[in-house]
Amino acid sequence: MSEDEKTPARQIITDYAQAHFRYFRTIDGTVYAQRNGHPVARPIRSQGTTGSHRQELMVGLYKDGIGVFNGTALKEALDLIEALALTEDVQPTHIRVAPGFDGATWLDLGRNDGRSVRIHPTGWDILTPDPQEVCWRRTQLTGELPLPAKDTNGKGIDLLLRLCNFAGAETECLAIAWLIGCLEPSVPVPAPFLTGPQGAGKSTGGRMLVRIIEGMSGDLRRAPKDEENMITAVAAGWVTALDNLSHLPPDLSDLMCCIVTGAESIKRALFTDGDVVRSRYRRPMLLTGIDVGVIRPDLAERLLPLRLVRPRVRRTEAELWAEYAEILPVVLGSLLDLTVKVRAAQADTPTDLRMADFAHLCAQLDAATGFGSLAAYRASLDDLNDDVIEGDLLAQTVLKHAAGLDEGADVRMTSSEWLHCLTTLYSGEECRPLPKGWPTTGKVLSDRLKRLQPTLAARGVLVDWGRTSAARYIEMTRAAALALTKQETAF
Repeated sequence: MSEDEKTPARQIITDYAQAHFRYFRTIDGTVYAQRNGHPVARPIRSQGTTGSHRQELMVGLYKDGIGVFNGTALKEALDLIEALALTEDVQPTHIRVAPGFDGATWLDLGRNDGRSVRIHPTGWDILTPDPQEVCWRRTQLTGELPLPAKDTNGKGIDLLLRLCNFAGAETECLAIAWLIGCLEPSVPVPAPFLTGPQGAGKSTGGRMLVRIIEGMSGDLRRAPKDEENMITAVAAGWVTALDNLSHLPPDLSDLMCCIVTGAESIKRALFTDGDVVRSRYRRPMLLTGIDVGVIRPDLAERLLPLRLVRPRVRRTEAELWAEYAEILPVVLGSLLDLTVKVRAAQADTPTDLRMADFAHLCAQLDAATGFGSLAAYRASLDDLNDDVIEGDLLAQTVLKHAAGLDEGADVRMTSSEWLHCLTTLYSGEECRPLPKGWPTTGKVLSDRLKRLQPTLAARGVLVDWGRTSAARYIEMTRAAALALTKQETAF
């Protein structure tokens, strides 16, 4: 055969690839390859350590006896495949959990064979999802889960709670509600904050909760030092767990709010002048720590405090984790059984809570089991409001001012007048020096009150803004009786 009659290597690779793989693009333009009949997709440009499409293509060509090709031929073939795939329909990829057809959701078990769990209000099964329905994306953070056990009769939940040191039934039901929420890709869930005295097993309890979703390789990590590293870590896994937090700087607090409820970041694509890379993220989070200091009001509405106590009997790490690995299939099976019951339960959606989806999930859990998770969730938010107020002298001063008003009375002043009024009230007759961070202008005071507005409303003080023909004003109304704490009255 002459050289002109030989089929170019790039053509051989392209024909093989299109016969054995399905190529598609995501909404951000990234092209993925998915082996026929297999749910795991890999970006064709990836050189990742979890296995790239280039590597699986080379292995397939070699094992099928077609040959070994040089890098130039592979590059030319992949360039053509990428260009052709940009005309295909858009399909999203998912990590760990994904929405499916007919109201079902999927849980990726991280297995090489692609077997996953399909969860539906009528039951759950272990299946290999149709590639047209679910495309899994995997990273080094995607650990393997064991096959969940069937017919557990709920004993897995009891086995899990026996290993954790939760302070009471209220904390236990909130932890269960959060785990169920982690299996629903469309529901933002508050971030559990495991607190307790030193030696209460906060890190161990956090690992146990995370590994139910992420497998035995899942672990806690230190908070990244900047936003870019944090977003990278969040995008690579499903549950983001931060360990041993001692304080929450404003930037980290704001970023956590975005992660819990969802946001998008954009940065310049490498080696380009005008192209950008979009990163969308909304992930379950988990935090541990003894005390993080002052909690900002917007983050407090997105937290779920889980209190732990010191165990009476200590066990070795080896013994503890050996038992945990043994019961994990039963725990996962019981959690899936309970998730099915919860999704089938009917309950009204509470309309007065910020995280309404999670509040509705708690109501469904109560309807299915008789737990008091919704009441426990409300109580936890009240505790967090108290934490916010006790850490904010401005909030304490506003509540002290409102305590001197009749119920239903309102006061309307400009922001500068309010600043003078509250400053005078705080300083008192002894002219106490103002604390660091006290508002210095009416504009700063107005912005601080906007952030504190939900917290103050929970304590019966309504703050509103308006305008007359002369000037803007801030109105405070005492809507209910106030129960001031000792810290709020003893400046």
